[in-house]
Amino acid sequence: MFVRRAYVPENLRPDDFELWPYTVPSVAELVEHGLTFTHPVTFLVGDNGSGKSTLVEAIAEGFKLDARGGRAARKMGSADNTKTPLGEVLRLETTAQGARMLAGPRLKKKGIFLRAETAFSMTENLGGVPGYWDENTAQMSHGEGFLAVFRAMFRDPGFYVMDEPESALSFSSCLHLVGVMHELGESGAQVVCATHSPILASTPDADIVEIGEHGMRRVKWADLELVEHWRRYLDGPARYLRHVLPS
Repeated sequence: MFVRRAYVPENLRPDDFELWPYTVPSVAELVEHGLTFTHPVTFLVGDNGSGKSTLVEAIAEGFKLDARGGRAARKMGSADNTKTPLGEVLRLETTAQGARMLAGPRLKKKGIFLRAETAFSMTENLGGVPGYWDENTAQMSHGEGFLAVFRAMFRDPGFYVMDEPESALSFSSCLHLVGVMHELGESGAQVVCATHSPILASTPDADIVEIGEHGMRRVKWADLELVEHWRRYLDGPARYLRHVLPS
């Protein structure tokens, strides 16, 4: 592993927790107590507005991964060194391996921050570019292109941060991505992923942190609110649809 803990030092903590993003319970809890990483693969699971994207973006920034997609963004001229408010104050406690990678030359750094909009641009622009992948992903469906990106960019032991990578993926493609994440964890890589997907969150041996109004808590996959809602919906859609459809 490369990162043991994400935290905000005492001297960088805000004076006013009534300002965004510190009004978000999961962010406030990270500021107060930090977030420890115990497994090679960690999922942050929560609803819209729960703060999972805010957290993973700041974690990526803490490892000096460009929030617009790393070296791929630089290739496309869209890299942005501006940090988010949480990224400005968040720090990472690294392992010896992580410290060596951060201190080494940029070309030796293995890792990327990938989110849906970044991956869309990558599939349109980087197919066939040396150092990326051979397939012409611009001619593929978004899901097929995403999988080509994952297979090409997530190969070596490194620190990989993802924000809702399931956005363009079908059920079967999500299963393929589970395999990619599990292989990364087994290979010595570290993955931190924000997701809505119960499929991705089922990756074997992953640590799951559920975030919401309660802040953050570690749970087993079977106990996730997300999983329970999907089970209940698939068992009887009407109990949910009656709240959103005209009577």
